[in-house]
Amino acid sequence: MATPFVLSRRSALGVLAGSLVAESARAETGAGEGADLGGVTLRVAYYKGGWRPLLQAAGEDKTPYKIEWKELNNGVLHIEALNGDALDVGSGSEIPAMFAARQNAKVRFIAVTHEDLNIQVTVAAKDAPIHSIADLKGKRVGYVRATTAHYFLAKQLEEAGLAFSDIEAINLTPSDGYSAFASGKLDAWAIYGYNGQLAIAKQGARLLKTGVGYLSGNFPIYANPKAVDDPLRHAAVSDLLLRIQRAYAFANKNFPLYAAAQVAETHLPLQDILDQFARRSDDFSLAGVTPDVPDTHQKVADTFLKLGVLDARAEVGQFWDTSFNDAIAAGAARLVRS
Repeated sequence: MATPFVLSRRSALGVLAGSLVAESARAETGAGEGADLGGVTLRVAYYKGGWRPLLQAAGEDKTPYKIEWKELNNGVLHIEALNGDALDVGSGSEIPAMFAARQNAKVRFIAVTHEDLNIQVTVAAKDAPIHSIADLKGKRVGYVRATTAHYFLAKQLEEAGLAFSDIEAINLTPSDGYSAFASGKLDAWAIYGYNGQLAIAKQGARLLKTGVGYLSGNFPIYANPKAVDDPLRHAAVSDLLLRIQRAYAFANKNFPLYAAAQVAETHLPLQDILDQFARRSDDFSLAGVTPDVPDTHQKVADTFLKLGVLDARAEVGQFWDTSFNDAIAAGAARLVRS
């Protein structure tokens, strides 16, 4: 049996602070389940092939409020839009969230999605004399600075007894990294998403490691504090979270339907999407803010401080909000019973 995580007093206070304010505001108005949301518009960011086609495929797109979808294919853009009050809900990895905390951005982290970590990969060029992470010493290794790829590569190197300074680390965007890898300018590449799968399928790359065991698997859902604190928008956000939760459960059992919806939006080959799902590290899900979530997030921030990416410690705990936990837990229980 695993030992349960325990929040420190400081972390617990930080996680609960925003929740108590929001709960107090909603108690005064009585808004919540059953509230009339007809006049509410949620501004929601999504990634191409993400939440919007997911909800459509699962039949969860007929909401009692209006959704104004905004395609933003970068977690940093989600944070910037939230901080500028141009968005109500967004998502991304723990890393843009870490920077948001360091910069004291106007954002809260209200839930997490659990996604496939097998698409976060470190690969070697097919002809390179590299068969393990230890073999990366002195080699040209592409990565994307201040992303999950930067984090898991650092952790993999540390595990192999190497430091970032032991490799020729080359910071490249995903598209530039793929071009460099395909043209033989890189010996290895740490990358996430479809580009890594493309490197394996089209360039003969050899898989060295995935993100499993290095990344927490927690991908935060970001929210605008104004939306969290407003009773009607809080109710709408809660409804949206439950729809995403149900849609993930649907997709796990009916993935070809979601894959077809993704293809319509991304124009990626259907079989590649199906193959990627077949190799997934775990099913998709949406969960609340359990005590381990801010703790593992803090470990990510502390690693980036050690790597020199952050100029000072980012205290992430105070940005996590538990006010949606009860609704998410109830939704999960209903899924188990169904």
